[in-house]
Amino acid sequence: MNIPSIQTDPVITKLLDKVPADMRGSFSDAQLLALKVALGGRAWGAHAVDARWTLKWWRWQYYFVFLAGRNKRVLSLRERKLQRLSMAIVLAVFLLVSTAVGLLVLYLVKSALGIDLIPGFSLGVWGWFQSEFLR
Repeated sequence: MNIPSIQTDPVITKLLDKVPADMRGSFSDAQLLALKVALGGRAWGAHAVDARWTLKWWRWQYYFVFLAGRNKRVLSLRERKLQRLSMAIVLAVFLLVSTAVGLLVLYLVKSALGIDLIPGFSLGVWGWFQSEFLR
């Protein structure tokens, strides 16, 4: 059974490309394996969205990076709490919008059927809907 050398690993190859040429051969396989573990074995540039641009303003240059993709990391406690909070906010907004749209549809159906729950009172939505969409 032939075990491939750590030197052929894509992560290690990219890492060694950034090291000066005279130092590349000085790492043992154990050291390279420890470096790979320390770096988390991540692949550079493996994002679904990878947008990078530079803005030059007078004497300075600023760079901007927008990365997006599937998160494969283990989240910390703080990140998990933030994730739960953001998911709760998204769910609350979704339920609020869904409820508002549902009530609007029920109101329009009620008005189309001619049902008058409070005699002499109207929100004006049915009149607007008729003038805009049912000409």
